[in-house]
Amino acid sequence: MSPMKLCVPGDKLCSSDNCIPGPGVYLRHGYVYSSLAGYVLKKNEGEELPVISVVRETEAQLLPDIGAIVTCKVTSINPRFAKVHILYVGSTPLKDRFRGTIRKEDVRATEKDKVETYKSFRPGDIVLAKVSNYLLTTAENELGVVVAHSGAGAQMVPINWCEMQCPRTHSKEFRKVARVQPEFLQA
Repeated sequence: MSPMKLCVPGDKLCSSDNCIPGPGVYLRHGYVYSSLAGYVLKKNEGEELPVISVVRETEAQLLPDIGAIVTCKVTSINPRFAKVHILYVGSTPLKDRFRGTIRKEDVRATEKDKVETYKSFRPGDIVLAKVSNYLLTTAENELGVVVAHSGAGAQMVPINWCEMQCPRTHSKEFRKVARVQPEFLQA
């Protein structure tokens, strides 16, 4: 994602044919202009044209909304939940640190009573999760651990939906493994 563009009041942002004016902008003679000094944001909110707006620095911080997919790093675990730091919302890195919790009943969609937190996550794991009612969930096949390191320090390889293996020692460890979609893989 490209860095956000800065603008000052009066900057011409786009033609009114190419976008819908939002907060912090005004329409004049068929063009959208900035009415604030700040960052230009373009959002497609189900509309045919993107909504263009300008926000100040304090408003530009992205917040993890309910339903958003977030990338987290596990900081600690106990039998009831895993604590995480949220690093990204979608593909956008966060400026400030946000904490989250994945409860043991939110790890999987089925057999919730059989989940053991230490068999799903370990401190240092990178996890994809979805924000749900002020908590995080990995109860979808596409969500779970995407990066884990073994005790030998090697990046582990997923071998099925609940195990990863160290390529050096060939030891296996339990994890709630994410089934990463092809569009998210980089060549």
